[in-house]
Amino acid sequence: MFNKPTTEQALALAAIFQACHLVDCLANTGEAPQEQTKLSMAALLNQNPSSIEDIYGSAENLRTGIEAITSIFGDKKPQQNTYGMSLASYAFSVISIERQLSSRSKMLDDVANGIDSAIRQAEHFSMVHENVFANLASVYQQTISKLPMRIQVKGNAIYLQQPKVAERIRCLLFSAVRSAVLWRQLGGKKYHLVFYRKAIIKALAKL
Repeated sequence: MFNKPTTEQALALAAIFQACHLVDCLANTGEAPQEQTKLSMAALLNQNPSSIEDIYGSAENLRTGIEAITSIFGDKKPQQNTYGMSLASYAFSVISIERQLSSRSKMLDDVANGIDSAIRQAEHFSMVHENVFANLASVYQQTISKLPMRIQVKGNAIYLQQPKVAERIRCLLFSAVRSAVLWRQLGGKKYHLVFYRKAIIKALAKL
């Protein structure tokens, strides 16, 4: 029997969509909101959270992701919503990539070691320092980017070809994958995205 999504699952899903929104912003404008970027980076670097609030804080911090889900899942004509289709494609791909990653123990160890190194680095600089972005982007390239499924980010070539923008995009995709890990650990399933879209919107509306 299928179980309806919980509020915690919906929040983790909102974090995935919010990180993907930031990826879309960077790909098309070369910039992304600083506070939301900090939140995504903090979520990536927090490897031993005590609760979902310990990762994301208030649900207000995920407002962009919540609004994106509400708009996309509630859209009666999604094929006409180019932005929504792009965001949903990124998010669904991230969830599929996380499933591939979860079955590769050696890659998981490499990811964990890379994040531990970035945590120590962030303690000396900050979690949004260029050195930290470069380090984590390299870890992403050496691990997750080598999985059979890869995310093709679409946007303006002027920005996509800039190394620093590309590094931030990889870091935010990395953060989205981390939130997908949490979503699965909380019981999130792909069937929720197909059969329980209204229930997800309803769970987020309570926040």
